[in-house]
Order: sequence, then C-alpha cells, then structure tokens
Amino acid sequence: MRLLHLHSSFDAGGKELRAAKLINAFGKGVSHTIVSAQPGALGAVAALDKRIAVDCPADFPALSGRPTPGRLQRLAAAMRGFDLILTYNWGAMDATMAHTLFRDFHGLAPLVHHEDGFNQDEAQRLKPSRNWFRRIGLGRASALVVPSRRLETVALGAWHQPCGKVHRIINGIDIAAYGRKARPDVLPRVIKRPGEKWLGTIAGLRPVKNLPRLVRAFAALPDDWQLVILGEGPEREAIRAEALRLEIAHRVHLPGFVADPSTAIGLFDLFALASDSEQFPISVVEAMAAGLAVVSPDVGDVAAMLAAENRAFVAPAGDEAALSAHLLALAGDEASRRAIGEANRALALAEYDEKAMVARYRQVYGAALCRPSFP
Repeated sequence: MRLLHLHSSFDAGGKELRAAKLINAFGKGVSHTIVSAQPGALGAVAALDKRIAVDCPADFPALSGRPTPGRLQRLAAAMRGFDLILTYNWGAMDATMAHTLFRDFHGLAPLVHHEDGFNQDEAQRLKPSRNWFRRIGLGRASALVVPSRRLETVALGAWHQPCGKVHRIINGIDIAAYGRKARPDVLPRVIKRPGEKWLGTIAGLRPVKNLPRLVRAFAALPDDWQLVILGEGPEREAIRAEALRLEIAHRVHLPGFVADPSTAIGLFDLFALASDSEQFPISVVEAMAAGLAVVSPDVGDVAAMLAAENRAFVAPAGDEAALSAHLLALAGDEASRRAIGEANRALALAEYDEKAMVARYRQVYGAALCRPSFP
C-alpha cells in the first residue's frame, strides 16, 4: 500500500512527530511518500523507523503558489498512483483543492485532511478568504481530522463541514516512556547542575509559539532557575536577542531539537507554554506524562486537558503578567508542583495513551478506503 503525505512542513513539531509515530505504527507493509510545502523542511524524517520505505521526492510540484487551474491540475496529476492521500494544515490546502477539482479526471485515491491549528496570521482571527477556500477545497475529502474541541467547532461552523466527515482524535503518546529519570547530561550543550531548577518547554521555534514572551515571563524567577527550550526553528535568534536584552542569556538555553523528548523532559521541574495559538498540544501531554505542573495561556483545549488541580495556573490568553505571576508562584512552591504533577500524570495515564490514538486513525483511514481495518 502506498500513502502520500502532503505537509505544510515536515520539520520536527507536534503534528509531524505524530505523523511519524503513525507511520511507524503502520509497519513495513506500507510505503510512504512525504512532501513538505517548505522546501527542505524534513527534520521529522529522523523519527521514522529506518526499516519502513520512505521517499521524499525533490521534484514534486510546489504545494504553495497561485491556485490557478493549470497549477492545480499539475498538482493533481502528481497525486496519481497512491492508495491514500493525506494532507496536513493550510500549507497543503492547495493539494486538497486540486483533489476536489480533478479527482475524477485523474482517478485519484481517497483523501483525508488533517488540521492541527493556525499560524501567527490566524492566531487571533480566522481569515474569511481562507474559510471560503477550505469550504470548497474540503468538498470531496473523505474525512477531516482535528485534535481539539476548538477546531471541531471551527470545522463544523466556519468551514461548513458535515458532522459525519469531522473526526476529533486527541493526541496521545507512549505514557509509560515518560516515567524515567533523565541523565543530567542527556542534552547537547547544557548540563543540569546540582541545585539548579529548570523551567522547560518543547516547541518549534516559530512566531506563533511566542517564545520571547516566555523569556520575559521567566525573567522574574530566582537565579537558581534556568529556562530550557527544546526545539528548532526560525525564531532562535529572536529568543536569544530577548534573553540578551533582559541580561539573562546565561540562564536561557536552546539545545535544539530532541528526537525523543521522553529522554530529557524528566530534567524539567516545571513546564510552560507562551503560545498565541494551540489546539491540543502534544508537548502538554508529554509534560503531564512526566509528572510536571504546567503554566500556559488559555489557548485551545489546554485548560480542559489538564488535571483540575492545575487549572488555576492557566493564564488568560495574551496576559503576560499573569503568566509570569503563575510561574513565580509555582517556582516557589515545590509541594504544589509535586502534587499537581502527580495529578497530571494520573490523568495522562487514564486518557492520553497513544494506543487509543493509533486505533482511531486506523479506523478513519480504513473507512476512507472502505476497508474494515488499516493497513
């Protein structure tokens, strides 16, 4: 069986690592062609099982550009010969539109679209022109998969998708792997020293994650606290610049992307997000599985994801002062951090294990192929 994956980006972020996890779970009987709308953004390939057949063609038509009929037809033609087509986020929506317009002409396979959230340009307000484009582009998709209640509401309302097409599948991880104690030297370029406490986060270094805001919120924490940001992306220099401006660069660390967060997240004493937009962030599930308290803006489903004991530390969206105050309060209260972390881990064990997630994706993909199971 041949699957085509058309991504807005395949650099290592939440949706990309989830896709890699699913590819690994489907096993060696399925081959995969992976295309990124951003040329060369293929960092998540490192998370794939090397025994699985994966191709990342350099000559696939560009996923972005003016959606002219000729360009969309060329894109549709490139999608021939696969058994299932999987598209991801706005960056692949032109391919979804091409499928809707030219599916019958080119005899294309069924398509399942995935939406995981919004970039900075739609973090505060959806663009009406994109809503219109999505309504048409998703017209002949077999299914639309979203991870959060917020996106489910958007899909059913603003995008006018029928109930039977929209599937909410929450993100899951291998919870058991996150109970391990981490070595203090597991990360490149930074070692946890005796007496240090770490505020940590895992995120693609993109504007929508607003990591300079996290640097500012962290600045008030005592000198024995360090900020460690695991991830890679275009905002690296902006984060460094903010740390330098605040004269805390010696306490802000950017070790880069970590392929297996379960090996490092145990070094954190507290977890935080500062994003302008999220939906059902895998990094929060990872923090919960590691037994950490979480401080975050009230974005997406974050508040509903957390244990009840943690919800008092979810700040109003965009309220940097409240975010900083919550960090300061938990930084000075080890007992509360421990109690909240235990409650979060118990909830993660009960509700966020990856086996249920993989089973739901198998079900949706199988239905698109009119098969009782997938692959």
